[in-house]
Amino acid sequence: MEDPDDSCPEEIPGVKEALKNNDTAGAAKRIKEYLEKQTNVSLNIAITGESGAGKSTFINAFRGIKNRDEGAAPTGVTETMSEVTPYPHPDNPNVTLWDLPGIGTKDFPARKYLKLVGFDKYDFFLIISDTRFRENDVKLAQKIKKMKRNFYFVRSKIDNDIRAEESVSDSSKEKTLTKIRDDCIQHLGIESPRVFLMSSFQLHKFDFSLLQETLERELPKDKRDTLLYVMPNVNPDVISKKKKALKVHLYLLATLSAAAAAVPVPGLSVAVDVAVLIGAVTHFVHAFGLDVQSLKRLAIRTAVSYTELRDVIISPVAAKEITKELFLKAFAQLGGAAGLIGAEEVSRFIPIVGIPVAMSLSFVTTYRVLNFILNQLAEDAQKVLKKALV
Repeated sequence: MEDPDDSCPEEIPGVKEALKNNDTAGAAKRIKEYLEKQTNVSLNIAITGESGAGKSTFINAFRGIKNRDEGAAPTGVTETMSEVTPYPHPDNPNVTLWDLPGIGTKDFPARKYLKLVGFDKYDFFLIISDTRFRENDVKLAQKIKKMKRNFYFVRSKIDNDIRAEESVSDSSKEKTLTKIRDDCIQHLGIESPRVFLMSSFQLHKFDFSLLQETLERELPKDKRDTLLYVMPNVNPDVISKKKKALKVHLYLLATLSAAAAAVPVPGLSVAVDVAVLIGAVTHFVHAFGLDVQSLKRLAIRTAVSYTELRDVIISPVAAKEITKELFLKAFAQLGGAAGLIGAEEVSRFIPIVGIPVAMSLSFVTTYRVLNFILNQLAEDAQKVLKKALV
């Protein structure tokens, strides 16, 4: 049984007091404001490095699209852009990867670089190189550190290096990776640099997961969750983390539904329940990459057909547009199964958040259905990942 998370309703200022005073409208208002604020958290990631280093390919891979897709960052061995270019994430436009021109060019000299690219708007920097990091990379890192912003070195195209090494020696992959990492750190010449070895064509390999874990530790909680929800499902652990983060919201959504149930207006509770659930489930589906567009992008990247990916999914809300009619049909199908979930986990939260007895049914029903759907989607995401990596 999980401990109450710090995002449970009683931790939102004014919610617990409002419920104790039977001010259900006030409690609902505060919960809605909190959820809307969480939905609109922005995250701005700066991607910089010399031309040909693999910046654009990384941006595209992170966003789940191929280099030739519509809206992809243009790639090439020469500098393909001369200005700061934003690339919003297709599943959340509040998450933006910014392709920055290389430092030390004519239009972006090193001494004015951070000012010219708009330093203040970025949450962190990824400095990318496909060879040894250069003097300008080190200067940039030192300037970023001086201004108290986080930065991370990404050594790209690592799959090419491994193939090249295998063609001339019998050195193991692990030894090759260690050699490359040590060489990068030695030539950077700064204290404790964080260097991540990656292939944008194989994010599930090498250090992409390690970078994700590092960002998880160092970003503020709201931005950490925002990043997590758009992270590619590169391994089962990422999916499990998404499920855990999303589950925190179930208590808030159930309380919001319960607050509506306490308002003596015929039919209001049902209307609010449906609206709350549709919004939440749509978010769940996108976070797990189980919407139609995400699945189609995954099919293109992995050469596993959309039909094959869709066939392993059992959730009635995945890979569909979630309309009111679809949701009500799914709700009816899941109602019996959701009712089998033990009441202990749900009931223990009722006294904590101060829900009156009259509101309990709406709380329990909403929580159970959302919890069942969340678990089912997480299982589907694991199966899709396994199928895609075959």
